Amino acid sequence: MRIVVLMTAVLFLNLGCSQIKEKKITQVAQEELDRVVLVDVRTPKEYNAGHLENSLNIDWMGDSFKSEIEKLDKGDTIYLYCRSGKRSASATKYLDSKGYKNVYNLKGGYIAWEQKNQ
Repeated sequence: MRIVVLMTAVLFLNLGCSQIKEKKITQVAQEELDRVVLVDVRTPKEYNAGHLENSLNIDWMGDSFKSEIEKLDKGDTIYLYCRSGKRSASATKYLDSKGYKNVYNLKGGYIAWEQKNQ
């Protein structure tokens, strides 16, 4: 009986180790990091009150949103955020409709980021 238990334990350990060895790691080249753009779609007043480091401020509700956002390369990875995630969700849909392929909305917006990083 001990041998059956021992063999079963060894089998599970071997299966577990082989699964760990086969896990794929996603590699990202430095050039890809250079192509990441962080965009705060809040008003300039909100942005000046606090924002994520290295973010651009392109106000979703502003008259120049479309012309400013079009300056971004459609091949870049773009992360959008606002106060709670609602405006940036709308902006994300807009960019998707204009052919931007790698656009993401920061879940929970700046509020969630602040809560997590306090």
